Amino acid sequence: MSSSTSQETHAPPDARPSGRPSLQVFLVFGVLAVLVASQQWLVPRLDDPALATWSTIFVAIVVQSVPFLVGGVLLAGAIATLLSERALRRLVPDNAALGVPVAGLAGVALPGCECASVPVASSLMRRGVAPSVALTFLLAAPAVNPVVLVSTAVAFPGRPEIVLARFLASLVTAVAVGWLWLRFAGRVPILHRRGTHDHDAGTARAFLSSVRHDFIHAAGFLVLGAMIAAAVNTFVPREVIDSLAGNALLAVLTLATFAFVVALCSEADAFVAASLTAFSDTAKLVFMVVGPAMDVKLASMESGQFGGAFALRFVPLVLAVAVLSACGMGWWLL
Repeated sequence: MSSSTSQETHAPPDARPSGRPSLQVFLVFGVLAVLVASQQWLVPRLDDPALATWSTIFVAIVVQSVPFLVGGVLLAGAIATLLSERALRRLVPDNAALGVPVAGLAGVALPGCECASVPVASSLMRRGVAPSVALTFLLAAPAVNPVVLVSTAVAFPGRPEIVLARFLASLVTAVAVGWLWLRFAGRVPILHRRGTHDHDAGTARAFLSSVRHDFIHAAGFLVLGAMIAAAVNTFVPREVIDSLAGNALLAVLTLATFAFVVALCSEADAFVAASLTAFSDTAKLVFMVVGPAMDVKLASMESGQFGGAFALRFVPLVLAVAVLSACGMGWWLL
């Protein structure tokens, strides 16, 4: 290992000069100062009917989503702290071709959030698990676990076919990518680097650290996604939405791109999908399958964790398989 890598590994992640306020503190105070200075102009505009509609939709999405986000983060933290790597290592067969579907099904019992699954997959590879198997688990764990399925059922009441379609499309995506990687891309070099979660700390500290990191990370993207979804429903002209939603191909590509860019947590994205009422069920399914499998946040993390050569092949492969799987499942079940 090079000296630069060694320094990167052992450098404290949160090191900063003591006693000096961070950039975030100045940013918050700056925003507050702007709001106070502009309140005479801002307050009358808050009574605008369109803004009231936007805020109602935004709050509804967030309030519905947060309990499932908290539950998912707590469950993922407990699993990541106590079970995931050891249990999966024992479950996986030595034959990688058989290990891929086992790893996919293990995502049901060993859930994890998207950002936690990347370092877990890297750790599994360091422990001797085949890359195709570890990557299958990386894709399945955030997408097919019980919290995601329950949140989807709540977001789409009386629509069990959507829950089933999401489960099957996500599982097919994970297993298909694993097998394709095993068959065609096994020679791509993978750089094993340390993850962001501290597994050397005590169990309680590791659990709290994992929960705090995952919740803060996911909540920010949830708020952003809810803001954008509410804005689409409120401010985008209806004829523009109808033109996109009315074309099957454009609807699928639009929501696939939306899922990739907004990077929502899988425990909460069903509520955003349900709010996009103009789009077809198949397009909504694409949104819910693509997001947990690959978004801009995951692509960045995977590039940093495994290397650019890996990401150049893996990211397009996952996006293509996820869209095709969701479309096929939507055509069959919805």
